[in-house]
Amino acid sequence: MHAIRPAFHSSCSEADKLLDAWVDGGYIRTLDRAFARFCLSLEPSAHHMAPLAALLSRTLADGHICLRLDDSAALSSLPGDPEACSVSPWQWWTKQGPRTWSSGLAESAIATTCPELRPAPLVLADEYIYLYRFWHFEMVVADRIHARLLNARQVDSRFTHDLDTLFEPSDANDWQKIACALAAIGRFTLVTGGPGTGKTTTVLRLLALLQLQAVRGHDEPLHLRLAAPTGKAAARLTESITHQIATLPVDEAIRNTIPARVTTVHRLLGSTPHSRRFRHDASNPLDLDVLVVDEASMIDLEMMYNLLQAVPAHAQVIFLGDKDQLASVEAGAVLGELCRDAAAGLYTPDTLEQLKTLCGQAIDTRGLTVAQPDSQPLAQRTVMLRQSRRFGTDSGIGQLAGAINRMDADGVRALLTAHNEDVDYVDQRGSFDQDLEALLRTGFADWLAELASRPAGSDINELAYQRWAASVLEAFDQFRVLCAVRDGPYGVHRLNQLAERVLAAALPQRPDQPWYEGRPVMVTRNDYGLGLMNGDIGVALRVPHPKEGDVLRVAFPDNDSPGALRFVLPSRLTAVETVYAMTVHKSQGSEFDRVALVLPDQSSPVLTKELLYTGVTRARKKVTLMAPTETVLWKAITQQVSRNSRLWALINTKNSGSGTCL
Repeated sequence: MHAIRPAFHSSCSEADKLLDAWVDGGYIRTLDRAFARFCLSLEPSAHHMAPLAALLSRTLADGHICLRLDDSAALSSLPGDPEACSVSPWQWWTKQGPRTWSSGLAESAIATTCPELRPAPLVLADEYIYLYRFWHFEMVVADRIHARLLNARQVDSRFTHDLDTLFEPSDANDWQKIACALAAIGRFTLVTGGPGTGKTTTVLRLLALLQLQAVRGHDEPLHLRLAAPTGKAAARLTESITHQIATLPVDEAIRNTIPARVTTVHRLLGSTPHSRRFRHDASNPLDLDVLVVDEASMIDLEMMYNLLQAVPAHAQVIFLGDKDQLASVEAGAVLGELCRDAAAGLYTPDTLEQLKTLCGQAIDTRGLTVAQPDSQPLAQRTVMLRQSRRFGTDSGIGQLAGAINRMDADGVRALLTAHNEDVDYVDQRGSFDQDLEALLRTGFADWLAELASRPAGSDINELAYQRWAASVLEAFDQFRVLCAVRDGPYGVHRLNQLAERVLAAALPQRPDQPWYEGRPVMVTRNDYGLGLMNGDIGVALRVPHPKEGDVLRVAFPDNDSPGALRFVLPSRLTAVETVYAMTVHKSQGSEFDRVALVLPDQSSPVLTKELLYTGVTRARKKVTLMAPTETVLWKAITQQVSRNSRLWALINTKNSGSGTCL
């Protein structure tokens, strides 16, 4: 039996022509074409499959783990120039139909339906097509999580007393307390919640609870590790924990067992230069009993695979994050997918009874959905924190974030015209640039004043200078311009240039050279030699030198010593960019007193309600939403991130696992 081959291509040269046209039209990348040609080198007669391989590679860049054979939605939104080729990817795909694809893939040497026994570049699984590597990642992650869900822990008879010691009495559901109870008895726990819902407070009390139980059992204190995806997120969690540890209502001996230092995920795993591999993996697991990972919405599928491979089987794993934030830059939307039922609860009667015993009071199920017995295993280890301490009921920012999250365009419109003190809206096309320039001047005014207050003359000593430099960095984090895109008139590149021009007169040195005093920069690639992580932000300052006079150095917070700074020669920074403005993606894990969220003047697939929600919730005190055209804003509110994956389904089915051929 011969595979049914699509009618578009009868020769390898025709497949090459189509791939070239798609590259010229911007539909696929040269990388995607190279992968297709690699597949052809394995099976020269598979020219009918080459475009499929290229498209599968391309959609990974949009975060999709796989392509569904009966759904072309992932391809319909691919940006490109339709005039550059006679057949777009979407047209080419839909012409075939799922039966054609499944037949062709089943008999192609570059595809496999039984990857455990016959590996191949492409994997066909339940009408989904994968690159082998991502099929493997997804299956292993599903297996590891599924196994942990079935592996419960025991607590002692004083557990409820310990919980009551850590939490104030409450007649209503205390979701922080519930989260601690569920996490204490499980090997895998998801805690999600919006800004200010107390994720850090929850995890601190959980760690104290676990240590109380361990020490009472005459065991050694548990080995706890805390991590976050970026240096900035790690620094924020470190600062928050440092301030809160002393308030824990437990003995000092217990408080001393809780680590205040948070590391990046890459450092935790032991990243190796110029490699995707890590020092810690399944054969060399991490030495820990409990792992807490904050800002888990930023973790992609591959990193989740690396983490779960490196965690020993006995350890407890807790992921914290906001399920409604933007998904990871790389493929996968792991936290959002795993927490998709968090708002509904979906706790079974057994789980509700167990929580009643552990917490000492029944769970109020109003507003929740009670699941059938022995169903929804993932939901039994998922908790959503629901009360924001940062944004009260009268908070314009909180209400705006909620309306965006609900995709409520009318609600957003009402809030933007209600003149809330903490929400501004700028949409005048004619004066938009003038408004933006004025916002840059006022937004960075306090930082510029701090820059100008540099100790002078006899006041300069190392301690005074360090304090001043730290205050400059702190002042810079009071305000930030956030962009949806990097390019175009309202993208990061142009707005950074605009900020340099607008602020030039107020800067200590005019920005007419690549490096000038006051230049704020963000690291764009991990540099382990310098101890700098992707996302770290520093400011160029003149540093007094006993022999050379003032020399320019870039001051960064020291990731290894909270509260300290490190000063780096500008010439050693090979991967940095100016950062008056940054993308919303890069802002994840950060918070600022005031934020200006600038949308582009044209719609695009990246403009989604998740992007708006993430940008708005980076602001603690005030957000200014700037949209050159209202149409872009309203479309973004009703556009939602959707990424193809089977992870949730694999975890919640009993036959989850990679050990059976499909």
